Amino acid sequence: MKRTRIISIFQTTLLVSIVILFIFSCSNKSEKVVNEGVIEYEAKVVDYNHPLAELAPGSATLKFKDDKFMMEMTAMGMFKNMYVCNLQNRTLTQMVNFLDLKQASIDSESVILKENEDYKLIIEETEDEKTIAGYKCKRVKVKKASNPDVIFDAYYTTDMGNENVNALSPYSDVKGMLMQYRLSKMGLEMEFVAKSVKKESVPENTFEVPNSFKIISKQQMQEFFNQF
Repeated sequence: MKRTRIISIFQTTLLVSIVILFIFSCSNKSEKVVNEGVIEYEAKVVDYNHPLAELAPGSATLKFKDDKFMMEMTAMGMFKNMYVCNLQNRTLTQMVNFLDLKQASIDSESVILKENEDYKLIIEETEDEKTIAGYKCKRVKVKKASNPDVIFDAYYTTDMGNENVNALSPYSDVKGMLMQYRLSKMGLEMEFVAKSVKKESVPENTFEVPNSFKIISKQQMQEFFNQF
């Protein structure tokens, strides 16, 4: 009789554990980010001998909402560099906040695509996959068109964002959110690897240039970075 009771208690405990595990699993699944949230990336310089390497951040934050994206990076605790991509307006805005200096330059689609040509990539899909920050990601083999000997891997997920998320980037052939990749801006090439993804609301003004920022030309922005 005692043995039967023990077995009964064990079966009940096992059943409860399975139910809790099922509920927890469903809860996690519903928290998956789709079209709005925040991705934290680890960032590192590809070439540490680059003149701007000292200004390179060790991390980056991507905030996204539907067809708008804002990447924010901070170096030395005071040099903040932000990029806002608006797929609807087909623009890319760069903002710099350094000490008392606040300035922004806005690129049109034609300027963006011309700049992408300087970092043109040859992308080859593979069957390989791995999990990054909780998301199943597909691997692509990437070569630089200007130097095919330079080969590296990039990973993306189709479980987040839409298939046109990279429309204005050198990764336009990749139909999903990039979770590991390289990119070059102002001549500085960096690699980003997603560490975490948060499901949270992103305010619309995140993707707007604050009134305190001065709008300058692309050339003026380049001249500013040339000082370093």
